[in-house]
Amino acid sequence: MMRVMRICIGIWTLLLAGAAHALDGKATLALFQQSCIKCHGKDGKVKGKLDLLKIRNSADLTSDLERLQTIIEVLDAREMPPEKEPELKPEVRQRAVKELRGLLAAAALGKKGFAPTPIRRMNRLQYNNAVQDLFELKVSVFPLPEKMMRDRNGYFAKALKGKEKKMPETVTISSRPLGKSGLIEPRLAGVGPFPQDPRAEHGFDNRGDHLSLSPFLMEAFFKLSRRIVQSPNFDGRTVGIWQTFFMPPKDGDVKTVARERLRGLLAKAFRRPVTEPVLNRYTQHVHRQLDAGMDFTGAMKEAASAVLSSPRFLYLYDQPTADGQIKPLDGYDLASRVSFFLWGSIPDEELLQLAGSGKLSEPQVLKSQVDRMLADPKLKRFCDSFPSQWLQLDRIISSVPDKQKYPTFYYAAPDYRTTMDMMMEPLLLFETVLIENRSILEFIDSNYTYRSGRLRSWYGQKDAGKAGGPVTLQFKRQPVTDRRQGGVITTAAVMTMTSGPDETKPITRGAWIAGVIFNAPPAPPPANVPPLSEAKASEKNLTVRERFAEHRENATCAGCHAKLDPLGFALENFDPVGRWRDGYENGRPVDASGVLFRKHKFNNVAEFKDAILSEKDRFTRALSGHMLSYALGRSLVPTDAPALDQVTAKTIASGYRLQTLIHEVVQSAPFVSRPKAKTASANARKTGKK
Repeated sequence: MMRVMRICIGIWTLLLAGAAHALDGKATLALFQQSCIKCHGKDGKVKGKLDLLKIRNSADLTSDLERLQTIIEVLDAREMPPEKEPELKPEVRQRAVKELRGLLAAAALGKKGFAPTPIRRMNRLQYNNAVQDLFELKVSVFPLPEKMMRDRNGYFAKALKGKEKKMPETVTISSRPLGKSGLIEPRLAGVGPFPQDPRAEHGFDNRGDHLSLSPFLMEAFFKLSRRIVQSPNFDGRTVGIWQTFFMPPKDGDVKTVARERLRGLLAKAFRRPVTEPVLNRYTQHVHRQLDAGMDFTGAMKEAASAVLSSPRFLYLYDQPTADGQIKPLDGYDLASRVSFFLWGSIPDEELLQLAGSGKLSEPQVLKSQVDRMLADPKLKRFCDSFPSQWLQLDRIISSVPDKQKYPTFYYAAPDYRTTMDMMMEPLLLFETVLIENRSILEFIDSNYTYRSGRLRSWYGQKDAGKAGGPVTLQFKRQPVTDRRQGGVITTAAVMTMTSGPDETKPITRGAWIAGVIFNAPPAPPPANVPPLSEAKASEKNLTVRERFAEHRENATCAGCHAKLDPLGFALENFDPVGRWRDGYENGRPVDASGVLFRKHKFNNVAEFKDAILSEKDRFTRALSGHMLSYALGRSLVPTDAPALDQVTAKTIASGYRLQTLIHEVVQSAPFVSRPKAKTASANARKTGKK
């Protein structure tokens, strides 16, 4: 049944092998000797714990893939050699990067498998979605503050109708974490959520290494499952399968009917056909309740509660390969993986049927299913999760600009904030690019956006119209003619959440650009480096750039500041609440000039966007990396690099279309292949045991 997928993986393997052919690393090793050992090995000087004198051949280069990938990244980003050293010729740098990537691809193939994916539980959003889909609930299970916005007029489903998918010109929404009205929605009475799931550093809240299931949490899930089925409004009004699962049969043996109903529910909940021993246990549980005098509905509720607290329902697990060979995922595992990726929930009946027949593993069938999923309203769940986490918009919730300095930022009691409107702009842009299958480059620079009346006023538009809010917010699609705006980078949301209460934070903004746009988050600053203090009386006439100069003079800080300063200071024309300014309060003009990757000069934010677009393929690879990591539920490792290169190349070839990126992630070798089993040695290294 997996023949076609095996062929696909085989072709991928051959392509990578061909790409790596005849690359022996000699040219790069010569480059190390010529330009790099001065700081990395000569006379015992070893910066960054990298001794290049110990790397004598290609085998040494590929003995540590993490180190090899780091070398590739710093060379490609022109971070090395450092600023004060002679620059490499472009053709030399390009040749070295190509050669090292070829060696990495060949070494990745030699590993014969992909990184282990930990057994992990559903996160809070996935659990809510899965319970909704399992019982066909017409209400939410519990309130979810992490869902940034609520669709108040059904715009999302309307946008997906018809052959030409199109976002409407006007959408009506509410803010969930920042407005009480956004939390007032139909849900199961008396059911509260479990604690919000931790996000991985520079990652997402679906990462397996952060979603463990302790005995305490297991007990909490059991209690939660009881509260769900015992909720006063868990009944025929809210439960779509009430008549076909919970209501007593009009004819036939009650116990026989219960068994057959359980077979269907268990297959859906556990995402694969249920075995007879498992079915027997749940059937016997119902029989015991019936024999004790419980009515049919009550007994089936008991069974439903047991299903919701079962590890088979709660855990996400991909059967690993243990023989050192790259093997395709089991069809049911593939159905779960793609469903949790795009719908944040369990597979529907069509996906499970195709999994059972073996057809889902066929690339064309898988593609058609992804197309179907991209046209389903449940895609909103993907939009509720990925873009807000990718853009780190949760940070805006804690943004509290100075009330005296920015009094109009706050409106209506109790302290409703303009951030309620701000956070919606980048999210609606993402949804537009996704639904209309537009270019991902519009995340950098778009000629349109969505704004509310309040947001138009905030940006200084003369025709702002009615402010609106806080109960509902009406956003209208509008053209953007000023390139200082457009895209996500220069939105008021990003500018506000990367600032302090009364001043901008260029390094924070630079770190956001590095991590979000280029997927290259900086390391945390050394513990012995003091933060930039508030301006002293003697510094009142200095610009922020001038105040930061002292950090650049510190040798410990210079490397990171050389990387982050150009990114952050490019945005200095935007004040702490995202409004344009030409100068500081002291009358000094803003200097937004800089150089991106030490080769693209810019003088203002429009030229900064042009500089980023000059590196559009780098941005594409970065976003592809974010997406692939999210889809796999783990961080990426060097063995994923060849697949990431392929996803990037296919996305570029399509004209940078977002849906192509998603398709290529789903078709990528790490996504459709079984992960490697954790070895005893790997476990020993992790636990410190031998």
